[in-house]
Amino acid sequence: MFDAEIRPEDTADLTIDAFGPALYDSKTFTLPDFYINDDEGVSCFNQKTDMLKCISRGDPLPFFEKAGPRKKLFYNPPEVTCGIVTCGGLCPGLNDVIRSITLAAIWQYGVKKVLGFRYGYKGVSSKMTHEPIELTPEVVDEIHEKGGTILGSSRGPQDVKDQIEILKKYNVNVLFVVGGDGTLRGGHELADEAMQQGLDISVIGLPKTIDNDIYCCETTFGFSTAVEVAREVIAAAHVEAKSVENGIGLVKLMGRDSGFIAASAALANSDVNYCLIPEVGFKLYGKNGLLKKLEKRLSYKKHAVIVVAEGAGQSMFKGEKEKDKSGNVRFNDIGLFLKDKIQEHFIKIDNPVILKYLDPSYSIRSCPANAFDSSFCVLLGQNAVHAAMAGKTNLMVGHWNSRFTHVPLDIVFGKRKKLTLGSTLHSSLASIIETFTVEHDNHLPPFA
Repeated sequence: MFDAEIRPEDTADLTIDAFGPALYDSKTFTLPDFYINDDEGVSCFNQKTDMLKCISRGDPLPFFEKAGPRKKLFYNPPEVTCGIVTCGGLCPGLNDVIRSITLAAIWQYGVKKVLGFRYGYKGVSSKMTHEPIELTPEVVDEIHEKGGTILGSSRGPQDVKDQIEILKKYNVNVLFVVGGDGTLRGGHELADEAMQQGLDISVIGLPKTIDNDIYCCETTFGFSTAVEVAREVIAAAHVEAKSVENGIGLVKLMGRDSGFIAASAALANSDVNYCLIPEVGFKLYGKNGLLKKLEKRLSYKKHAVIVVAEGAGQSMFKGEKEKDKSGNVRFNDIGLFLKDKIQEHFIKIDNPVILKYLDPSYSIRSCPANAFDSSFCVLLGQNAVHAAMAGKTNLMVGHWNSRFTHVPLDIVFGKRKKLTLGSTLHSSLASIIETFTVEHDNHLPPFA
């Protein structure tokens, strides 16, 4: 649905770093067909036109290395200590991933120990305030039924040399880092530092973003849950708006740089009349502005529903913006801004509205994963363990063309997947919503 794209220049070298040689036979599966060879790949392109362009340039067709269990292991499982760290904001499915990694490492491979580092990268540093906890099948038994992360989280980088010392202190052979752009950048730096020091410490990234905006990854856990819950919130907003004369339901959803949640939830609930996303600029004033369009709609329908992604309309705010500990720009609250401007406008024209504003962001972030996300997390965690035990490192386990993949970390961070205008999602939504893009002020590329 998302027509995900990848920059041609990022396909030049998709080689995965790996320790070697892999000398240990895997006993994970008895049937040989279950194992994956390193030369198996997943096409980076899903469109015929992209393939033909690549061929016309004389370039070989690029492929991501396919994820999955390998016949030969680099690590001897009974000697392995794994570590897990969760970073950044909460997202449905975090506990599912922790559970999946733990059970795959212990039950499928028989590793010696799995440690959970507390409160993000801070817990993998000399600044830690809590000792890591040992994760066992009993500890993770029911955590997938709860939201949040039992390990806690935090934002911001740490000194990588200091972090390596902590991993050495606890004899960690493999570190699984679960997080978004900043976390994956930190994982890349850790992997590089370990290799520079000649240490066989594997670092495997698992993409976590509720916004579904990780580059080189079609699907991320938590997104499906977010859309499902957001759909219910939109339905409530519609009931509120339709129950009164000149009623407006205004819903703000997650989506800092990409409008996938807002667009997908609006598509799932066709009661939305205006969907505002970061990829497309819009105006408040003028004949094609949002306020004039609202005037027209209320004149004959007497109600309206607006969905806005948190990163939409940020150009309307002036002044320098602060950044959080992860380096992300702190956005102004577009939801409250629109609420005030809409109410002011209709009071000014002597046609007051009854506006109900709903922001379910934190309740969505903290809820347990739905069935799709939960099962996706199981597969993601298992594939991360498969990659690590084979001695691979400095990679993210992605999902591309409906297959799990190995993606070099250095091409992932610093970019964002964006909703492509004219894509299946965009065109489908535009066909059922009165005004999807209020005004095409700027068209951003599918990545930035």
